[in-house]
Amino acid sequence: MPLPRAESFPLIAAIDLGSNSFHMVLAKADHGEIRILERLGDKVQLAAGIDEQRQLSEEAMQRGLDCLGRFAQLTSSLPQGAVRIVGTNALREARNRADFIRRAEALLGHQVEVISGREEARLIYLGVSHSIADTPGKRLVTDIGGGSTEFIIGQRFEPLLRESLQMGCVSYTQRYFKDGKITPARYAQAYTAARLEIMGIEHALRRLGWQDAVGASGTIKAIGLAIQSAGLSNGEVNGEGLAWLKRKVFKSGDVDKLDLDGLKPDRRPIFPAGLAILEAIFDACELSRMSHSEGALREGVLYDLLGRHHHEDVRERTLSSLMVRYHVDLEQAARVEHKALRALDQVAQSWQLDAEWHRELLTWAARVHEIGLDIAHYQYHKHGAYLIEHSDLSGFSRQDQQMLALLVRGHRRNIPRDKLAEFGEDGIKLVRLCVLLRFAILFHHIRGTQDMPTVRLKAGPTSLAIQFPDGWLAANPLTQADFETEAEWLSRIDLTLTVS
Repeated sequence: MPLPRAESFPLIAAIDLGSNSFHMVLAKADHGEIRILERLGDKVQLAAGIDEQRQLSEEAMQRGLDCLGRFAQLTSSLPQGAVRIVGTNALREARNRADFIRRAEALLGHQVEVISGREEARLIYLGVSHSIADTPGKRLVTDIGGGSTEFIIGQRFEPLLRESLQMGCVSYTQRYFKDGKITPARYAQAYTAARLEIMGIEHALRRLGWQDAVGASGTIKAIGLAIQSAGLSNGEVNGEGLAWLKRKVFKSGDVDKLDLDGLKPDRRPIFPAGLAILEAIFDACELSRMSHSEGALREGVLYDLLGRHHHEDVRERTLSSLMVRYHVDLEQAARVEHKALRALDQVAQSWQLDAEWHRELLTWAARVHEIGLDIAHYQYHKHGAYLIEHSDLSGFSRQDQQMLALLVRGHRRNIPRDKLAEFGEDGIKLVRLCVLLRFAILFHHIRGTQDMPTVRLKAGPTSLAIQFPDGWLAANPLTQADFETEAEWLSRIDLTLTVS
């Protein structure tokens, strides 16, 4: 069954598992707009707990879980579909993120998604664009996070360029200011590292251009407040204020001695790194000022969630674009999708495939299973899987992409059961979805609009029986041969296929 619309939930929530802070917003949807009821946040500094082997320490995990335990008091009573939880750069980087995610999901009772840097940028822009004046010109939006910094150029509600760079106030603090000492030489190292990162996207940014610059993070807000306290701005960041702040930071010499109005004690350790990154952004982009937006990633997640329930799901646009780009046979994709979903309806209860994500994933896979044909016919299922796994697909989490890629990979020849098993309890369900996709593709192996029979499917724990009308298979020997070969392939994953 499709999820209810967002307005039908009493409350909706978004949780941002950032590299520096974890944030939660609780809200009510009201005629397509979001009314924030509660904001919670905590400086977890997850990125500070990642070692050189990219392992997240138990101490960092526990800090995060302690914070989520508090959030859980608000989320545990909310229904599935009313909460969206996204992990950003620290969880993208950590090799052992699955352990943390498993424990976080057990606490919160809702799925955790790890999103790509460009998907993070898209959601940040969505949050910003709903939080500031709807001006007609292009704007540059920047968000300095704990482990990454996102750059977006957009117009009104539409992002035109999205980039994510590996620089953040926590990771740079670990690299350049770990002991808390601040010197001009260390600051210069952080500044230069940031300039080098930005060089890779400078040309693309300048080519598009912008009229206004907007900052969307706690770092930029803190810097703006410090400059305002000195009487050098009205809360925005400007060049004069940055120069004054840098002198103040150098004069202190140590993060513990930073004495700036509006600077919270828990932000002091990461302030010099954030300042160096922002100065590099100002110089690289030749900015004179940058305003601040209260809306950011978590607000963007809420609006994205609202859009999904309004049938304005960005994932639909993403897949449509992918199908056009790789010249998918749209009629064949529609035939396969329709047959796969009808098959799902018949076996959903027996195979425990009654969650909304099962239907979504099968729909997506049916639409894009042939995109690899645009690369080469030979092993096109592998080409398609690679394209899906490694493309930036707006609206999709990394896990979504990996599962979708594996279904496309397994739609012909061998089913990658070992890879699918890496999804734990969902592994067997993914195998079953793959079997249904293969059935629909074989059913429409002979492309065209000729009348096709109604078939009945009956599923057991390790079996699938397909019943055609009497005499139909004998009259269609190619389809009969297809399903005989399919029975051999499925026997390799210990599933018995019978066709009559």
